[in-house]
Amino acid sequence: MDQAAHRADFGTLLRRWRGHRGLSQLALSLDAGVSTRHLSWLEGGKSQPSRAMVLRLATRLDLPLRERNALLVAAGFAPLYAERPMSDPALAPALAALRRLLAALEPNPALAVDRHWNLVAHNRLVPPFLAAVAESAPGLLRPPVNVLRLSLHPQGLAPLIENLAPWRGYVLHRLARQVAATDDPELARLHAELQALPPPAGAPTWPARPARPAGEHTSDEADAAAAGADVPPPDVAVPLALRTPHGTLRFLTTLTVFGAPRDVTLSELAVEAMLPADEATAAALREIAAGLAA
Repeated sequence: MDQAAHRADFGTLLRRWRGHRGLSQLALSLDAGVSTRHLSWLEGGKSQPSRAMVLRLATRLDLPLRERNALLVAAGFAPLYAERPMSDPALAPALAALRRLLAALEPNPALAVDRHWNLVAHNRLVPPFLAAVAESAPGLLRPPVNVLRLSLHPQGLAPLIENLAPWRGYVLHRLARQVAATDDPELARLHAELQALPPPAGAPTWPARPARPAGEHTSDEADAAAAGADVPPPDVAVPLALRTPHGTLRFLTTLTVFGAPRDVTLSELAVEAMLPADEATAAALREIAAGLAA
């Protein structure tokens, strides 16, 4: 690809990300410490950015490592961040640390997912909660297992979730924010798929989602309500209330990512832990863990 084509590709990608972040040329130029004229020339393909300029703009736009690489390549430079397969020996120390973290979180269920919410690893407390799905819909547990689909599918965990409407709203809202941050088309397709899933048999139908004018952004509560959620009190997290043989267990979820990653694959891994929201749930988890150890 010649230099003119690289400039055009970079300019198109930069303009798209700037618009995706809702920034004017003036706002981005002030934040990045460049003139508005120079930024305009970069977007229009009239000027070739230096490698340092590409990285500065990527940082100011808060791009994921994968998209920083794409911006570098579009400008004619080599990618900065490696993207290794899970089997790569270079990732072995990080994956070993991840497995230790999952084990340390017991007796709380915890799992690791990739950027598309596909299951990568889990601790011993996760399978007991999937036993019903394994019997009724084993296809949902065939790799790659998408944990969001598993959560909201009417043949998955959805029939067991007591507070399904607010939980669904939370999941869809969180996924929508991830789509906005990454502009990942596969995540956007997953969001559309999950939003179209019907409720379990016998459950109320979802409220109609109000149309949103193009370019209009709504508050967190409005997004949750539009997704069919009961808007929670502002000082309370949305729990997951799951019916189990041990009674209804209530969880609060946390998400953990690697700090300062330099590898694309590592930067896209996350650990989701399900922490007990009450003592009854904590006691049930200790009982389940004791049974697994017996």
